[in-house]
Amino acid sequence: MKLYGAPYPAPNPRRVRIFLAEKGIDLAETPVDMGKREHKSPEHRARNSLGQLPTLELDDGTTISETVAICRYFEEVQPDPPLFGRTPVEKAQVEMWIRRTEFVLMQPVGAFWRHAHPYTAALLTQFKDFGESNRETYAGALKWFDRELAERPFVAGDEYTMADICALTTVDFAKWIGLPVGEEHANVLAWRERVGSRPSARA
Repeated sequence: MKLYGAPYPAPNPRRVRIFLAEKGIDLAETPVDMGKREHKSPEHRARNSLGQLPTLELDDGTTISETVAICRYFEEVQPDPPLFGRTPVEKAQVEMWIRRTEFVLMQPVGAFWRHAHPYTAALLTQFKDFGESNRETYAGALKWFDRELAERPFVAGDEYTMADICALTTVDFAKWIGLPVGEEHANVLAWRERVGSRPSARA
């Protein structure tokens, strides 16, 4: 079994590393150099036709891509500790918050990264006005997220789950590209301290 990924600050491979650390699963990551565009090579596209990371290759040659799908595979292989919830309601809540994280938080971060960050300027045609407009969109998302976190210690409830992993990697990547969490979002900062102090967050 091989897990193809890339180091910090790449948020998606980090999601899987954090998940595996929480599970206590020891699986070394096989690095793919994104700076050299190795993820777009024919060799990697044979594993993942979209040329993205991470990708899990099983011993029988089956490949699984998309971070949540990879983590769901490991959840089935090793259910404890549960990171996608225990009961039907908990599982639905975790799924809801994963989707909300991806659509409400990650989308403006990704748009800013693609269209306003200098690193990506050489990789695609940027629409900088659109990219910069996502600062305000992300600020609004953080305001909403802060209100939600006033009611509970973790994203989906009283326990740490995959939803926290998705949100943590999003917030950390946003900070790295120039979209930090402001002091006015005290609940987000307190949550970030809680989840960021877990040993798995160093993955």
